[in-house]
Amino acid sequence: MRLNELSDNPGAAKKAKRVGRGAGSGMGKTGGRGIKGQKSRSGVAIKGFEGGQMPIYQRLPKRGFNKPNRKAFAVINLGLIQKFVDAGKLDAGSAITEDALVASGAVRRKLDGVRVLAKGDFNAKLTLEVTGASKSAIAAVEKAGGALTVTNQAAAE
Repeated sequence: MRLNELSDNPGAAKKAKRVGRGAGSGMGKTGGRGIKGQKSRSGVAIKGFEGGQMPIYQRLPKRGFNKPNRKAFAVINLGLIQKFVDAGKLDAGSAITEDALVASGAVRRKLDGVRVLAKGDFNAKLTLEVTGASKSAIAAVEKAGGALTVTNQAAAE
């Protein structure tokens, strides 16, 4: 096979409709825009326009609030930590920190810290040091014989 023998599957590439290329094309003269009116002219964007009626996005009240300085935590479940320990990607002997979780690939990035949740089966005897954890996650780790230390509780709230 050579480069000049490559071709797309039949019907995969559709030709663009060329507008305003003569009367014989069926899209000549006005180019499918009809005659006169605002939409026949260039530079028109009337996306939320409802014919003069107050648009729905203006009729409905504003609701809610987005806190500009809110904390975003990377979330990990105990079940996933257990899988990584079983696979040998996390060392159960030493303390598992947020950096260790990132290095192993269990968490993509730290963001404002790592928060541990209790979903999944967990039975490894580990020492975890993270920014935040749910009460049930702390209980599950202690039940398995390990310890979960929350380093910065103020950031986790």
